Amino acid sequence: MSDSDERPWRQDNLGVFGELPGDLMMWVLIASELLVFGAALIAFLAVRATDPAGFSADQAMLDRTAGALNTAVLVTSGLCAGLAVVHREREERSMARRWLFAAGFLGIVFLVVKSFEYAQKAELGIGVETSAFFTFYYLTTGFHALHVVAGIVILGVVAWADSVRNMEAAVAFWHMVDLIWVLLFPIIYLLR
Repeated sequence: MSDSDERPWRQDNLGVFGELPGDLMMWVLIASELLVFGAALIAFLAVRATDPAGFSADQAMLDRTAGALNTAVLVTSGLCAGLAVVHREREERSMARRWLFAAGFLGIVFLVVKSFEYAQKAELGIGVETSAFFTFYYLTTGFHALHVVAGIVILGVVAWADSVRNMEAAVAFWHMVDLIWVLLFPIIYLLR
């Protein structure tokens, strides 16, 4: 048995772990976006520690059902995007495009649900300046919504420029959008 057979983690036998899917610059963008959102969430938690009762009262005004629905929608869209890559790697371009469009459609569903949430808050007179909690709420969820819009555009472009590399890069971005929401939802909507 050779040395590389005994150590599957060696450089010459890294397999899927030896190379990032997609494009290196997309991974740089993803890392920077995760740092930005991470800093925002740390700031949210720090400010929350100074006024836990106020944050809890404001948090109770959020629609947890809508937040949970949006979580399910984005996680499902991530699955659709992942399936697009699988089909593209199999040279099933038509199916890959269908899965990309399904992921993009679910992104639109996310935005519609988020719009209803924002409209409900506006009807109650709640805006970005209402409290520290709602400042963070609107800034983080609004910035995330912009990433959803960007992701939908990227998925649409990649449906036509559908090389495996392009699709992997786009889907990596879409998974980052999913991941950020999976972090935002419990911290903003659920954490007491």
